[in-house]
Amino acid sequence: MNPQIGKLSPFIVMEVLERANELQRQGVDVIHLEVGEPDFDVPPCVGEATVEAVRTSQTHYTHSLGDADLRQTIADFYKSEYGVEVSPDNIVVTSGSSPAILLALMVLCEVGGEVIMSNPGYACYRNFVLACNGVPVEVPLHAENGFQFDVEAVKRAITPRTCAIFINSPMNPTGTLLNVDVMQQLASLGVPILSDEIYHGLVYEGRAHSMLEYTSDAFVLNGFSKRFAMTGLRLGYLIAPQKYIRSLQILQQNLFICAPSVAQRAGIAAMRSAAADVEAMRQTYNERRLYMISRLRQMGFTIHTEPQGAFYIFADARRFTTDSYHFAFDILEKAHVGVTPGTDFGSNGEGFIRFSYANSLENIKIALDRVEDYLAKIG
Repeated sequence: MNPQIGKLSPFIVMEVLERANELQRQGVDVIHLEVGEPDFDVPPCVGEATVEAVRTSQTHYTHSLGDADLRQTIADFYKSEYGVEVSPDNIVVTSGSSPAILLALMVLCEVGGEVIMSNPGYACYRNFVLACNGVPVEVPLHAENGFQFDVEAVKRAITPRTCAIFINSPMNPTGTLLNVDVMQQLASLGVPILSDEIYHGLVYEGRAHSMLEYTSDAFVLNGFSKRFAMTGLRLGYLIAPQKYIRSLQILQQNLFICAPSVAQRAGIAAMRSAAADVEAMRQTYNERRLYMISRLRQMGFTIHTEPQGAFYIFADARRFTTDSYHFAFDILEKAHVGVTPGTDFGSNGEGFIRFSYANSLENIKIALDRVEDYLAKIG
C-alpha cells in the first residue's frame, strides 16, 4: 500500500454518524447535530430543472470544464456578488467541492510540497494534502483571538517548499469570517491561496468576501451543497488562474470526465432563481443559531466566538472533559445525540465540541434537553 495513505486520519464526524446510524437501526431515537448537511429540500426551481433535464434527455457528458451556460452563470454571479470579473474559461465545474480541492492540490503540490492551513480547521484538508504527496503545515488558531489567522505566524511558516495557503471563510468548525485585513495580508504574501468559500450565502453577521477581491493568484472552491441544500446532487466548482486551466482540464478528463449533466442544469436554476429560497433558509438557520448559542451557554459551555456564518457552533467543553473524542461518543451512547469532537479538526480543537444547527429547531431543543440531562448525571 502507498505509505502516504497510511498517514491519513479517519474523518471522525463520519464515524460518529455511522455509529449513530447503527443505533438507529437498533431502534434508538438519535438526533443528529454532528453532520453539516442542510435539512432542507432543494429549492423548487432546482427540482423542476432536474426533472426537466431528465425529461429533455440532458443526461449525457458535458464539456469536461462544465456546461458553458453554467460557467457563464457562475461568472455572472461573481460579478454581481463580489464585483470581480471572472472568465468562464477560468472555471472548472466539479462533482462537489471535494474534487475541486483534489484538482487544485494536484496541480499545486510537488512531492513534499508544503500547504499551510489552520489548526483547528476542516478535517479533510490535511488528508487531501497527504493524498497529493504534500506536507500539511498547521498554523494554530486561538479562541482568544477569535480564531483568526495570525499573519506573522503564517509568514514564519512559509519556506521555499510552500506551495499554497489554505483558508476557509466562513470557517468550519468555528463559523468565523476572516477579517478583511487578514485576507488582504495573506493575499500579499506571494503564495497561491486556496480559498474554500462553500459557506458563502449562509452568513448572519458581517459579509463574506471572496479572495478574488484581493488577488488573482487564488484558487476559489465553492459549490451548491450548503447554500442551495443540494448535497446529493454533487455539484461544485473551482475558479483558478488561467495558467493552470489546461492541467486542471486534463486531470478532470482523466479522473472524473465531467460533473453530472443533470446537476449542472439544476445549478443554473439555483444561481438564477433560488435567491429567495436561500434567504429563507438563512433566516431559519439564524433563528437556530441564536437559540443554540443561548442554550449552550446556559448549560455551561463557553462560546468564545459566536459563529458569523455556516451552521456550526464550536463550543468549549473543557469544563466537562479533556477528551473530546470519548466525550462525544459518550453523549451519543447515553444521550442519543450526535455531536462532533473538536479533535477531529486538529489538536487545537481538543476540549471543544462542534454542534451543527442544520436540523430543525424542534429537534435541536430536544437534543439539547438530552445533553443537559446527560451533563447533570455526569455532574
